[in-house]
Amino acid sequence: MNTGRAWWRRVPPWAVDTGLVMLAALDAWINLLGEGTPVMWACAAVGSAGLFLRRRFPLTVFLLTLPMTLFMDVAVAPIAALYTLAASTRNRPLLAGCALLNAVAGTLAWPLSDEFDGDRTWTLVQFVYALATAFAPVLFGQLVQARHDVARRLVEVKEAREHERALYAQTVLARERAQLAREMHDVVSHQVSLIAVQAGALQMAAKDPDAREAARTIRTLSSNTLDELRHMVTLLRASGGKATELAPQPTLADLQQLIANSGIETTLTGELPPGISTTAQRTVYRTVQEALTNVRKHAPGARAEVRLWHDVHHFGVTVTNTAPTRPTVALPSARHGLIGLKERAELLDGTLTAEPTPEGGYEIELRTPALSD
Repeated sequence: MNTGRAWWRRVPPWAVDTGLVMLAALDAWINLLGEGTPVMWACAAVGSAGLFLRRRFPLTVFLLTLPMTLFMDVAVAPIAALYTLAASTRNRPLLAGCALLNAVAGTLAWPLSDEFDGDRTWTLVQFVYALATAFAPVLFGQLVQARHDVARRLVEVKEAREHERALYAQTVLARERAQLAREMHDVVSHQVSLIAVQAGALQMAAKDPDAREAARTIRTLSSNTLDELRHMVTLLRASGGKATELAPQPTLADLQQLIANSGIETTLTGELPPGISTTAQRTVYRTVQEALTNVRKHAPGARAEVRLWHDVHHFGVTVTNTAPTRPTVALPSARHGLIGLKERAELLDGTLTAEPTPEGGYEIELRTPALSD
């Protein structure tokens, strides 16, 4: 059954209408053969050809079939017209009136004077039969219309269920984010706070200027990390909850402060085109931040260069560091920072590359389209 239904759906509408017109013309030709007048042939031609327009003007096409129903005993054209009308309208009184009108036209004899000379009982029987025949395509058309309505309702129910699943997934995600926020606040922030406190004590107690400067850098970086962590926790807790005032996200204006607090000998050159989106500015900032973090972790004593650039089609930032001058300390790293930066770049339809340089250093480059939103 499904195979036959699929095959029927592949048949173009014009082919179905052409077949109906040919059947209706054949039906009329059989009835008019040898006794048709020019008027009857004209009515048969108009009623049969009108089936080409039954989808756009169903009521008009039905009215065009009435004269041929009055002149001859035809079935294809009026049944097709009634079915199309019933499948395209919800006006039940109109459908009942059209079925009654078709039954009257099919019962009356032409000329009308002959109708009152015969047996009235047989006329009544013929009318009841014609009325039942007319209501059959009407009921079938209404059934098809109801089936389409049920199919649409099923689609709506399916979409509602998908929406409900999405809402449930968002609720679970919000709960997991709240759990993650609590863990970050209870564990990470506590340890970073201890680092900041210890660095502050070392800064006050150290006599060596280099040691005091290193302690100051550690304390500043710890404070900045705490600010970033609090902002992230606020974002996680705000998901799915009430509106919360959030600290502004970093932009290009914060690059100088980021470089100054990095504790790395860094030069900043170049510029980006004016008017780039805040999302792109934040991506550039995070790229520089991650690159400088990697220099501190994996290339101690190295110098870094942050170069902002743009051309006709692209803009971006390139962070290059020299080879380390001191032995590196093995630190745990899952490279999640670079993965996150690549995802940020993909959101801007851009790319992120990270590769070593021939001089033993490392280079990270963000490249995005010039019209990035």
